Amino acid sequence: MSFEATLDFARRADAADLLRDFRQRFEMPRAPDGTELLYFGGHSLGPLPRAARAAVNDELDDWARLAVLGHEGARRPWIPYHENVTAGLQHLTGARASEVIAMNSLTVNIHMMLASFYRPEGTRTKVLIEAGAFSSDRHAVASQIAWHGLDPDRELLELAPEPGEHLIAQSAIERLLETSGSEIALVLWPGVQFRTGQAFDIGRITRAAHRAGCLVGFDLAHSIGNTPLQLHDDDVDFAVWCSYKYLNSGPGAIGGAFIHERHVNTRPRLAGWWGHEIATRFAMKPGFRAEAGAAGWAVSNPPVLATAPLIASLDLFQEARIERLRAKSVRLTGYLEFLLDRLAPDVQIISPRDPAARGCQLSFRIPAPGRGAKVFAWLCAHGVACDWREPDVIRAAPVPLYNSFEDVFRFAERLGEALRVLA
Repeated sequence: MSFEATLDFARRADAADLLRDFRQRFEMPRAPDGTELLYFGGHSLGPLPRAARAAVNDELDDWARLAVLGHEGARRPWIPYHENVTAGLQHLTGARASEVIAMNSLTVNIHMMLASFYRPEGTRTKVLIEAGAFSSDRHAVASQIAWHGLDPDRELLELAPEPGEHLIAQSAIERLLETSGSEIALVLWPGVQFRTGQAFDIGRITRAAHRAGCLVGFDLAHSIGNTPLQLHDDDVDFAVWCSYKYLNSGPGAIGGAFIHERHVNTRPRLAGWWGHEIATRFAMKPGFRAEAGAAGWAVSNPPVLATAPLIASLDLFQEARIERLRAKSVRLTGYLEFLLDRLAPDVQIISPRDPAARGCQLSFRIPAPGRGAKVFAWLCAHGVACDWREPDVIRAAPVPLYNSFEDVFRFAERLGEALRVLA
């Protein structure tokens, strides 16, 4: 990729961008004085798709007009409401329609999947995760291990980067599975690591886990809507995600899950009435008969008002297409990397330098003690929205649906200014 450290180059790149008009379909966050922020926080919360407001208002209007009759008579009837997002989730996960379901929140879905897929038996009792995993994932796994009467300190394997490194090599995961796989019941791994933005080869990890006789699931909170996925063809056992980051469906929005079709009739589960087959669900009789596919893991009816924004957002993804978004993402992060190397040489990028090995996030450190926090505060005070992770990491995500090359240039420019001011 060929770049120039000039505003003129950034504007020419934007003029040539076939996806540039999607930005106009979002409400971009603004500062108190009304000026638009440089928004690089989509890895934490995506901005509002403008169509989401109308989608929610449609449901409010139908609720007012129909009340209980909306379950069957709303413009989008509420009983099969989750089906409105199936095609969009298929597109982003590389799944079959029967393998995806929008339900619950991310950590609830982790618990639901661990109840089905973590079945310690004999010598296979351990769970492999990354050291420094997102805290909610670790809490869920540790509590599930304890739920089975086992000791998390013994049964939780946490693979860390080599000393002095920030990234975990794929080969290190494979070596651990080769040497300790006979003790591991389940691998739970991120698609993209939240702190560094490292993107893992899901198919390669799945094959290594299966060779060792382990089941494997993925937390795709930072992957879905960020990197292309092919969960069915990669033979992943299960996956879970939230939808308020790259999927732009609002704070606390509904999450989702993938369950490979080969597990539909073979795994135990925690059941609820919405996972019961639709043909007899409302007969309210004892005896659970699972709905076909991943829908059989649902426990409650979908929250309509929390799902409506996801419908609006997934429509944008299907129109833009994840392959085109990924191609733009590689150029955006490549341009940001290029500019940081030239305009902010004091920073240490800890995300992978290989564009294929990262998502649309660049994480970096400013090594001098305390200086990083001051730089972050300066950026926040000067119209930049990004993210701070203790002890010293700034995360910035140029998201291809709504960020531009000019955004990237101006971010790097302001970071360079912050470093000069705070030298």
